[in-house]
Amino acid sequence: MPTITNKVTGNDNAIEGLAVDGRGVVGQSETNYGMRAHSKKSAGIRGSSDEGRGVEGWATNSEGVVGISTNGNGVWGQTEGAGTGILGTSKSGIGVLGESTTNEGVRGVSHAAHGGVVGVNDWAPAAPPGTGGNGGWFESSQGEGVRGTAKTPHHGGVVGVNTAGGIAVYGTSDTGVGVHGKGGRLAGFFEGDVEVTGDIRLRNADFAEDFDVAGADGLEPGTVMVMGNEGTLFQSQQAYDRRVAGVISGAGDYKPGIVLDTRQSQGNRQPIALMGKVFCKVDAQFGAIEVGDLLTTSPTPGYAMKTSDPFKAFGAVIGKALRPLTEGKGLIPVLIALQ
Repeated sequence: MPTITNKVTGNDNAIEGLAVDGRGVVGQSETNYGMRAHSKKSAGIRGSSDEGRGVEGWATNSEGVVGISTNGNGVWGQTEGAGTGILGTSKSGIGVLGESTTNEGVRGVSHAAHGGVVGVNDWAPAAPPGTGGNGGWFESSQGEGVRGTAKTPHHGGVVGVNTAGGIAVYGTSDTGVGVHGKGGRLAGFFEGDVEVTGDIRLRNADFAEDFDVAGADGLEPGTVMVMGNEGTLFQSQQAYDRRVAGVISGAGDYKPGIVLDTRQSQGNRQPIALMGKVFCKVDAQFGAIEVGDLLTTSPTPGYAMKTSDPFKAFGAVIGKALRPLTEGKGLIPVLIALQ
């Protein structure tokens, strides 16, 4: 076929094709580009249409449209109105596929109060709830399947919403952890009831409850506490005190597993171990302590001692010693059993 070269120095078109019903310009090649356009500063090809598609790519066995850039965007889709910047559809394959060797496969950014990436699935199979399709499907062989990042304190990095009464966020794992939450202040926060069908496993030791504690400064964990007239706790001061309330939790290797009544207060509040294992300050000068001995308050402020008078000990027992202390003062684990 002959070669046609037109050079225009002004603003006119080098080649212009005009057709009433057919194609304006047709380019065809057996082994190479059917049509190639190049521009140093503007678009290589620009297609516009009043009612149809601005650019349409069609292929039988390969990609309909391929965009490649050395430093810029491979494909740029933009709409000035309420349309879609880039639309990908498929009858049997993937509508849009994003893949990257060293960076994000797909990144969605929104500057309004909407999700950066939104997945919608309107498939409604005749199957039990929870077995239908997914609004968004993200898969990774080594890294994160989904990562959501929020830079404001009032928005979630990942938000799940279900307006039909179903599950907003669902996490499942065949052999690992279904949902893992980690936070600087709280790993998880729930507004409303929580229902658990399996066991609740707490790695920490005791069952504690927050109480107002006398004094502006907090007392040491392990201190034996007694009740005051107004409900405020004080460190113990006398032997066999039946006002004993428990031991300040958190000493040694034991931390509270459950803490009740955590709320704001103008005073000082500390968790008091009421059940379970807790490290407690004990004084052996009133008798060597052996494993299994009942402990009560002592004359040493904030310390427990071995009970030697069963009559006085009734109602003043803190718990049982889990480790011996033959002399002096020390911190030993105690099984809390107030009685």
